[in-house]
Amino acid sequence: MTNQLTPLIEPYPPEIAAVLATYPQQEGYILALFRTFANSLRFLRKGVPNLLDRESPLPLRMREIVILRTTANRNCEYEWGVHVAIFAKAAKLTHAQISATCDAAVDPALWDECEARLLGAIDVLCRDGRMDDTLHAAFIADWTMEQQLEIFALCGAYHTVSFVANAARLPGEAFAAVFPPARGRGS
Repeated sequence: MTNQLTPLIEPYPPEIAAVLATYPQQEGYILALFRTFANSLRFLRKGVPNLLDRESPLPLRMREIVILRTTANRNCEYEWGVHVAIFAKAAKLTHAQISATCDAAVDPALWDECEARLLGAIDVLCRDGRMDDTLHAAFIADWTMEQQLEIFALCGAYHTVSFVANAARLPGEAFAAVFPPARGRGS
């Protein structure tokens, strides 16, 4: 027996199967990440909240910017690649913007001012866990309280997702994107 996290394979115990049935699937395929969560029924049920719903106070584009930047900051190609493949087109992110989510610096030519500030805030939150007064003032001017909490929840959830995917050493899904060759994050 090993304690290395790996995705469970079928057949799943009935209680695990029941919870996995509530997770997103495509033609019966369950992502390796979700099957890795299934190593703990408690984690599968409670570990990472699903914030990818239509009730989010954030527009899809902003949600995906938060997720891509957070997963890039955590060097999690697995989850970054899944989100690029599934959501980037709907979020209207250009190829250059997708690639730039992996850059250490924020290129103001690629983003509007609010998006550039959001990327900077995510970087600081991922690095320091808090914002200085100037960045905080801009953040609260840009986002409602509900949106601020959603951004924090997304950052936290995708830190956890990144930790799990990286610890399990999950290879990319067959359909997923890969990090751009020249990353400015010290890959």
